[in-house]
Amino acid sequence: MKKMSLAAAAVAGLVTALPAAAQFQKPGDAIEYRQSAFTLIASHFGRVAAMAQGKAPFDAKVAAENIAIVSTLAKLPLTAFGPGTDKGHGTEAKAAVWSDAAGFKAAADKYVAAIDKLDAAGKTGDFAQIKAAVGETGGSCKGCHDKFKEK
Repeated sequence: MKKMSLAAAAVAGLVTALPAAAQFQKPGDAIEYRQSAFTLIASHFGRVAAMAQGKAPFDAKVAAENIAIVSTLAKLPLTAFGPGTDKGHGTEAKAAVWSDAAGFKAAADKYVAAIDKLDAAGKTGDFAQIKAAVGETGGSCKGCHDKFKEK
């Protein structure tokens, strides 16, 4: 029975890993994927940030819709920093992404946690909570960009 459980766990692990591995045929595909995902995240986050900064009128429904999109997309680009994706295709990722993998993971975890808080705030519809979460999320993005992004 124990062997069966181990075999089932191994198969489950492989099955869950295959989609991520099969997703990118070439390193350039991964780079384009993460760039596209980050572009979408920035676009939808920017709409909410504009509201939080008073540059656009606050609309709780629109904010919640955009935050939900950001939340859905948040982890997608993180799967695309694999081997061979450090050069080419206009990547702006610094070498530190790979040379300081633990630091990059910590920054990515901080970013995901901030977006989780933003998502929770978006569901309340409360401007003050959304504004605070936008600030924290923006700070996590900036912190990662400062250390791990060229531009």
